Amino acid sequence: MRRALGTLGCCPALLLLLLLLLPLGLPAARASPHRLRRQPRPGGGLSGSHAAADTACKNRPLDLVFIIDSSRSVRPEEFEKVKIFLSKMIDTLDIGERTTRVAVMNYASTVKVEFPLRTYFDKASMKEAISHIEPLSAGTMTGLAIQTAMDEVFTEEMGTRPATFNIPKVVIVVTDGRPQDQVQDVAASARTAGIEIYAVGVDRADMQSLRIMASEPLDEHVFYVETYGVIEKLTSKFRETFCAANVCVLGTHDCEQVCVSNGRSYLCDCYEGYTLNPDKRTCSAVDMCAPGRHECDQICVSNNGSYVCECYEGYTLNPDKKTCSAMDMCAPGGHDCAQVCLSNDGSYSCDCFEGYTLNPDKKTCSAVDVCAPGRHDCEQVCVRDDLFYTCDCYQGYTLNPDKKTCSRAITSSLVTTEESCKCEAIAALQDSVTSRLEALSTKLDEVSEKLQAYQGRQQVV
Repeated sequence: MRRALGTLGCCPALLLLLLLLLPLGLPAARASPHRLRRQPRPGGGLSGSHAAADTACKNRPLDLVFIIDSSRSVRPEEFEKVKIFLSKMIDTLDIGERTTRVAVMNYASTVKVEFPLRTYFDKASMKEAISHIEPLSAGTMTGLAIQTAMDEVFTEEMGTRPATFNIPKVVIVVTDGRPQDQVQDVAASARTAGIEIYAVGVDRADMQSLRIMASEPLDEHVFYVETYGVIEKLTSKFRETFCAANVCVLGTHDCEQVCVSNGRSYLCDCYEGYTLNPDKRTCSAVDMCAPGRHECDQICVSNNGSYVCECYEGYTLNPDKKTCSAMDMCAPGGHDCAQVCLSNDGSYSCDCFEGYTLNPDKKTCSAVDVCAPGRHDCEQVCVRDDLFYTCDCYQGYTLNPDKKTCSRAITSSLVTTEESCKCEAIAALQDSVTSRLEALSTKLDEVSEKLQAYQGRQQVV
């Protein structure tokens, strides 16, 4: 090597070209994995060109799934290193619902989806969830893990963007062993389905298995580190790999709301609740309360590209914020009825106790005149007693047992002393009068007889 450099010493241009090509790998080593060792690179900071790239380049939007091996061969402290690697990877990504979405899967002899693509859209929550991941310990079923990613994670229900969005689907597999199942066919199916696979091998990882599962070109998709202690240094490599210097990142597009990278071009999209106008650049709020667009049970209120549900008067919104239940309008304090409240399907009406009538205000009550004509069944006299009444009779009549009708009274033979005295005086008077009348009658008889005699004598003469 020293001799070769001496030969090239006379040609600085060739020497510079050789130094630039060495990090990229020679053509004969195209299928060899990238190797990272413990020795740090001279000069810990980024060069001026790297710093400029950081300001002008963010990672392109991805649907990214990490599949991490937690089999028995991965010691607890090594598994913690893997979690640190994941957290540092999260820091390099442009995480968000409209940018890069991340899922994490944990596998050994079984597979566990720690969280799918739809769960977290901020780095803090995602890193917190990663810190709580526990190893599964036994087995290395890498093929099963990739198949599970296809079946259960890369679905729209679990957060994968539709194919029309042209968001790359990417898997990064981190393992330190040999797969104990058939990984070749499963990985081929995943790649055919449009999933780009990166394979990271650590320590005792089987390099042939890494090449079998990874996407082409292999020198860009297969990585190897000697220990888990240096795996986090792969973050810079992936940052460069996922960098997207495009108009969406640089801000040189004319999309009003969302710019979606499409290779060397871009497409415009809109936030949820908005629709793309015919000019394919600007957005208009969707009438979220149009029939079929909302889930409100009663009233939909449009709210700047979204909506909230409300209820009719007399109903209250249920905890699901969609359906409504009738309020008990007759509960204490819920109505203004003076006496009786009648609930009526979310509303109410007032009524009165027996003996009262509802006033024109439909709330208060007044006592009814129970002795008014037609309101009682007394034959002669109705006597009002607050809300009730009793029947009575005219003088000379008595109330029958039915307490309603009357019969003429029978004079009693029992009289008081005063009445007895009056009766005796009357009787004496009656006797006197009778006696006088009898005497008068006798005299009249005598006069009549004399008159008849006189008339007889007159006839004889």
